[in-house]
Amino acid sequence: MMKLEKDFTEALKQIERERGISARSVIEVIESALLGAYRKKMIELGKLSEEAEVTLKIDTEHQNEIRIFMHRTVVDHPSDQPGEVSLKEARKKVPEAELGEAHYLEVPISSQEFGKLATQVAKQAITQKLREAEKKAILEEYRDRIGTLITATVQRLEKSNVVVKLNNKSELVLPPSEQLGADRYRVGDKVRVYLSEIKDTPRGAHILISRTSPGLVRCLFEIEIPEIADGTVVVKSIAREAGYRTKMAVHSLKGNVDPVGACIGSRGSRIHPVIDELRGEKIDVIRWSEDLAVFIAHALSPAKVVEVKLSPDKTEAHIVVPDDQLSLAIGRDGQNVRLAAQLTQCHLDIITESNLRKQKKEIQAAAQGKSSPA
Repeated sequence: MMKLEKDFTEALKQIERERGISARSVIEVIESALLGAYRKKMIELGKLSEEAEVTLKIDTEHQNEIRIFMHRTVVDHPSDQPGEVSLKEARKKVPEAELGEAHYLEVPISSQEFGKLATQVAKQAITQKLREAEKKAILEEYRDRIGTLITATVQRLEKSNVVVKLNNKSELVLPPSEQLGADRYRVGDKVRVYLSEIKDTPRGAHILISRTSPGLVRCLFEIEIPEIADGTVVVKSIAREAGYRTKMAVHSLKGNVDPVGACIGSRGSRIHPVIDELRGEKIDVIRWSEDLAVFIAHALSPAKVVEVKLSPDKTEAHIVVPDDQLSLAIGRDGQNVRLAAQLTQCHLDIITESNLRKQKKEIQAAAQGKSSPA
């Protein structure tokens, strides 16, 4: 018979008080872990067969004694295998025991063989249980908040990572890839982050937070624009290159409400708080249209579009713009057309009016050449 450390019971009570995890559930995890360790150890020592039926209990009523019970067969001359027991030994526990019968009887435990391992396994089991409980608590608290904005406090800076704290409980990491280039963090600062995903990993629930997600822009507009918050104005799609530029398509469910004007406000009064939060990121608010050709023309603003021709499957668009609008339509390093393509989910091919006329002339010339007699 073995005993766990004297402060085991107090440790269980402390876990119950501070973490809200029942002592019984922790004990069950430890019992399962200890049983697995015992079986493995005894099988390695050749003192237990793979088929042996064994149970383990921690007797909290008697100084946290570890007691192991095995399905043992009563025989005349037992071997050194714990699965066998003499009639005399069996009847000490089960007075009516007879030869050939099998009973669950307690097996003596050697502290020398199992002591250190038992302590180590018990600590690992407690750590595992705490991790599982924390994962469950995180999942329960934040499962319904995926896709929302959360205000966190900067706890510390670790190289390029920013560690933030939520509700004085969970610590989350905002990695460099999810930070805006113009962001500057100091310990104690409040920072708005977007809860993009919760991943279930072997090390527990991992909450992914971001300041580069398009979802952050959507949430900020929901906070600043009452018409978006109440559903009058709907955000149809967002394309973003975080820290540089965002295009957001909006649509009004009421004919008397201008969706673009509602988002921008008088002299930009409504959109400025969003831009400030995004450290000066440019935001184009685009009027969405059910007509894809019209929507594409809007998406390429501030450039003016002469014509949009769609492919039969509406996955590609050929766009004609005035000569002086080409650089504006494409944007610096192709950013404007790239974001417009993301916003509309359509491949965009832009040509100027003069180049279109040139192409038509070349096609006509080629056609005339073919029709001329040899």
